[in-house]
Amino acid sequence: MDMGMEGTMLLWSVVLGLVQILIASMAVNKDVGLPYNLSSRDETSPPVGKVAGRLVRAGANFRETFGLFAVSVILVMLLHRQSATSAIGAQLYFWARLVYVPVYALGIAVVRTLIWAISIAGLVMVLLAAFGAA
Repeated sequence: MDMGMEGTMLLWSVVLGLVQILIASMAVNKDVGLPYNLSSRDETSPPVGKVAGRLVRAGANFRETFGLFAVSVILVMLLHRQSATSAIGAQLYFWARLVYVPVYALGIAVVRTLIWAISIAGLVMVLLAAFGAA
């Protein structure tokens, strides 16, 4: 089965999610220290810095939408409803999510929200294709 653009963007989104976990973990580890991370973590965590906190929140935000994106792409593929709209939507989702990470880490608030909206628009485009509406 050809993955098409939708499947390719889904695959790269999985990679992006993994990278986000890794960079957030490294940033948090830098702030709280290796001894705490190697402990049972029964004590309250030391505070994390702004960038580490933003990276953790960016990762959580990604996870909020990724499942919906993944299911939408899988449905488009299983139902053979791949189209130019679903391909563009999948690309919008992935590229917006990729750009979202550094923009959030840098604390660029309004731009961050606009990028998030673009990713949601891409997700909706894929979902509409799954319904056969695109």
